[in-house]
Amino acid sequence: MAKATDSNPRTLGIGVLTVSDTRTEEDDTSGQYLAAALGDAGHRLADKAIVRDDIYQIRALLSAWIADAAIDAVLVTGGTGFSGRDSTPEAVRPLFDKDIDGFGEVFRALSYEEIGSSTVQSRALAGFANNTVIFCMPGSTGACRTAWEGLIREQLDSSHRPCNFVGVLGVRQRNA
Repeated sequence: MAKATDSNPRTLGIGVLTVSDTRTEEDDTSGQYLAAALGDAGHRLADKAIVRDDIYQIRALLSAWIADAAIDAVLVTGGTGFSGRDSTPEAVRPLFDKDIDGFGEVFRALSYEEIGSSTVQSRALAGFANNTVIFCMPGSTGACRTAWEGLIREQLDSSHRPCNFVGVLGVRQRNA
């Protein structure tokens, strides 16, 4: 197994999960953005799905991806607000072995610069489950761009210093 270095960056298998009662593949601009962005960063789209905003449907699909050795990271978009069916945090948090508290904090700080106090309505969160890193962000394409460009891209880049999450994911790395 090759060790990640600045000259040998790791390609991760990443799943993109859109949580929505209304989106389809044709109009899922947030999921499409994340799939394109991870590809542009040199990663592989391992799977992509849209699931209804239902705690058990979210957990079922996410649990399968967490158990899949081909998926190192999952990007979840949608369901992080306070409206009636928004249930991504309730669905995902129990699956975490470890929380990444700083993700939500920094996401909201970055988002504040763009949308002001409305950022407090985001329950963005992240954590690890079975050595899979999971990032949950709001459903808007702008919020996904803020999260990807401001946090996630660097943390999934094995050459990012002083640290990144790829080393933690190394437990599951396959021969590439």
